[in-house]
Amino acid sequence: MPLLEPRDDTLRPVARPETPAPDRVPEDRAGGTPEPLRGELTALLGAGKVLTGISDLVRYASDASPYRFVPRVVVIAEDIDDVSAVLSYAHGKHREVVFRAAGTSLNGQAQGEDILVDVRRHWTGVEVLDGGARARIAPGTTVARANAALARHGRVLGPDPASAIACTVGGVVANNASGMTAGTTRNAYRTLASLTFVLPGGTIVDTADPQADDLLAHAEPALCAGLLELREEIASDPALVARIRAKYTIKNTNGYRLDAFLDGETPVEILRGLMVGSEGTLGFISETVFDTLPLDRRVTAGLFFFPSLPEAAAAVPLFTRAGASAVELMDGNTLRASVSVAGVPADWAELPGPTTALLVEFRSPDESRQEACEEAARAVLEGLSLVSPVASATNVLTRDPAAIAGHWKARKAFVTAVGGARPSGSTLITEDFAVPPERLAEACEALLELQTRHGFDAAVAGHAAHGNLHFLLAFDASHPADVRRYEAFMDDFCRLTVERFDGSLKAEHATGRNIAPFLELEWGPRATELMWRIKRVVDPDGVLAPRIMLDRDPRAHLRGLKTIPRVEPVADSCIECGFCEPTCPSQDLTTTPRQRIVLRREMMRQPEGSPVEDGLLEAYGHDAVDTCAGDSTCRLACPVGIDTGAMMRDFRHARHSPREERAAALAARHFRSVEAAARLAVSAADRIDDKWVIGATRAARRAVRPDLVPEWLPGMPGAAPADLPPTARVGAAAVYYPACVNRIFAGPGDLSLAEAVVAVSARAGKPVWIPDDVVGTCCATIWHSKGYDSGNRVMANRIVEAAWGWTAGGALPLVVDASSCTLGITHEVVPYLTPENRALHAELTVVDSLVWAARDLLPHLTVRRTVGSAVLHPTCSMRHLGDEEQLQAVAEACADEVVVPADAGCCAFAGDRGMLHKELTEAATRKEAEFVRSRPFDAHLSANRMCEVGMDHATGRGYYSVLLELERATRPAADGI
Repeated sequence: MPLLEPRDDTLRPVARPETPAPDRVPEDRAGGTPEPLRGELTALLGAGKVLTGISDLVRYASDASPYRFVPRVVVIAEDIDDVSAVLSYAHGKHREVVFRAAGTSLNGQAQGEDILVDVRRHWTGVEVLDGGARARIAPGTTVARANAALARHGRVLGPDPASAIACTVGGVVANNASGMTAGTTRNAYRTLASLTFVLPGGTIVDTADPQADDLLAHAEPALCAGLLELREEIASDPALVARIRAKYTIKNTNGYRLDAFLDGETPVEILRGLMVGSEGTLGFISETVFDTLPLDRRVTAGLFFFPSLPEAAAAVPLFTRAGASAVELMDGNTLRASVSVAGVPADWAELPGPTTALLVEFRSPDESRQEACEEAARAVLEGLSLVSPVASATNVLTRDPAAIAGHWKARKAFVTAVGGARPSGSTLITEDFAVPPERLAEACEALLELQTRHGFDAAVAGHAAHGNLHFLLAFDASHPADVRRYEAFMDDFCRLTVERFDGSLKAEHATGRNIAPFLELEWGPRATELMWRIKRVVDPDGVLAPRIMLDRDPRAHLRGLKTIPRVEPVADSCIECGFCEPTCPSQDLTTTPRQRIVLRREMMRQPEGSPVEDGLLEAYGHDAVDTCAGDSTCRLACPVGIDTGAMMRDFRHARHSPREERAAALAARHFRSVEAAARLAVSAADRIDDKWVIGATRAARRAVRPDLVPEWLPGMPGAAPADLPPTARVGAAAVYYPACVNRIFAGPGDLSLAEAVVAVSARAGKPVWIPDDVVGTCCATIWHSKGYDSGNRVMANRIVEAAWGWTAGGALPLVVDASSCTLGITHEVVPYLTPENRALHAELTVVDSLVWAARDLLPHLTVRRTVGSAVLHPTCSMRHLGDEEQLQAVAEACADEVVVPADAGCCAFAGDRGMLHKELTEAATRKEAEFVRSRPFDAHLSANRMCEVGMDHATGRGYYSVLLELERATRPAADGI
């Protein structure tokens, strides 16, 4: 047993509800997946593809919806063979299967009560076809990732959901999600060229195959006959045909696409239409091919404020007729809640209650068309009675990309921002409906009256140009009276939408568990019974996703509502939307930020010391705390800025013993000696065969604690020179602070990074000065990332006091040569400073070396030679600092071709965490590394030594600082090269 075992019991919740939650996981589930299910699936697929622990089951039990169902087992499917094997097993054992990708669904479509199959992790990739006219996209690929690949060709996907950074293409097709501009003409149903899918019986269908119908008829004759019988029956009923056509003149994703029987003639053509919006109830979509659309890059937009929701709605058709590509509505509650989103004007919090805004955007292919759109928009604006209740409500058209991006950021954060502002402990319901666009204003008035009558102060937003509105309701699912209030509202709302407006109860979020009981209300008995027959024809054994779209229980929407117990304040506002997951380094290894919070909430639901809580705690230390990279990029992706990395650092602190804290503080106070010892150890290791050093560190990890002792990795750099290059204080344009990691580890060549920065700064006429006493100081990130608060406090105050002295009270900028250290000194040290040192810190100007090079040096340098190609690794610290453009600018000065991999993200090396958990870096960099290894590059560049080491380990290529390349590119020929 290691000498210093982590104190995982300190993670046990202290403040919990007085009574356990009614929806807590029962004690008999504490053992995880039961036998024989566990053993049979493990034997069928292999242990690595089957998750059976209670922690795994709970973390997969939640999606972005108000529902929660705990699966019996989770399967990580790697290919179609795995999917077919699971379906075959489920048929033979009479079990049920639900497919889950991003889990951003808002109505429980990504939850199952038996076998849940993860089809995100191994199902990514984009192949651009025909110069961008089409794209073959794997179902686990996010919409944003697909569009990034298409943008280089001037193309874009038709569907554009607000959750594009997180939702997957497979989910978009399965729900027929559309978004801001797709309407009824650019959605997946209209823009899919072909699909490949697996039917419940295991048959694989590629709709692009000319022989597809023959193959299907041979494999599934009863299915083909049943589909053609349904088609004939529908086609022979003119009233039904007219009703179906009328239902799809507005956005509608409620129930199966009955128009598939009108638009398709053969079984394969019918299935191609039925699969869109089928919510995983008819088959698994394994591949998509989209017809793409032109990406009109010339954009004009404006945010226009109205005194009330009905008045804003009345203006929508005016902008639509003027040619607007998007008209988005945000009511007062939405606008006020959005102030929690970074960049949204703070004065929106003071907007009067009924104020409503329209975000109007025009997209054009050229200047003349853009000018025509702007002229039409101004004509509309002249006839409107706009208001300016706060200073930021300027009501102007703009071409400014930053301003337009800010408007859209507020709009796209609707669900998460409003949800984050809900009362603590309340459950969030997201509703989505459509009415004929010309009746939008009337529908808004009716909705407001209905909400008031039932005591809800809901937030409303939506795609107003298409008559599609979303609204959010918050209630306490643990209180029966509140659930009854919600039930009464839903009954009245559905009847209002259908009986008064003949609208769609689901415009783009798909039926889901919330609207399944109301399907017949909208479609009537005849059409609804046809949908049940479709399900029986395609999935006669009811294997796939039961109760998600079709459910005869009139109160099914009240089953499985999840309570939201209070957790740590930093994470309490989480609505479990999943926006954080694509950016998380550990997403394919252990847990994601959302899952870390989901697991914490289940602990809070449990009675103290329950077997379920014990099982969750046993896994939480490693799966949540230890394997969190602590990079906090989740905060950047989260619309309300939840920093799960900060919560994990707090938990790391809680697990430390007093002895560990004292040792960490002692190391901070004597860091000069620690630094010297570290350089000596690195130097010694460099002279010894790697296998001996690796063996020694592994033994030390077993003896002490794996999360405290780093494992030496093959190819680690040697020691940096003991002496820093000589510089002069007199005449210096900046103080240069070489980070401790660059004082300990050498670079890849003969020239150290410090020597390169000094040389290139002098060459640009901006000499820098390195203080004599930098040794023994640090940005404090070492202690901050591990949760050692005492040591963090010691070093944070020391570096600020030293920097204030070096820079003559802030008269000179402090240039730091590692982006993580720049972030540490700029932001992360602040909470640990004394009041006096906070005042000193406010006087400092801390500049990352990338910014220094791009802004202050490049304009004064002559580039004398370049490399052919360079691939970049932007670090997570650069993202926090906003320095990615500077990395690109410096690299473009040094290379003829500069490439940033589309899948570049945090490398998760995180100082030494990649040496504590090397599997974390390997998982985090897998996709990026595949791209880097796919072609040769002349240079592999970044700007943080340990990230470079991590990328070396991940790719087998040699990464180094872009400043070293800048020095080489600008070195005079007389100095040698």
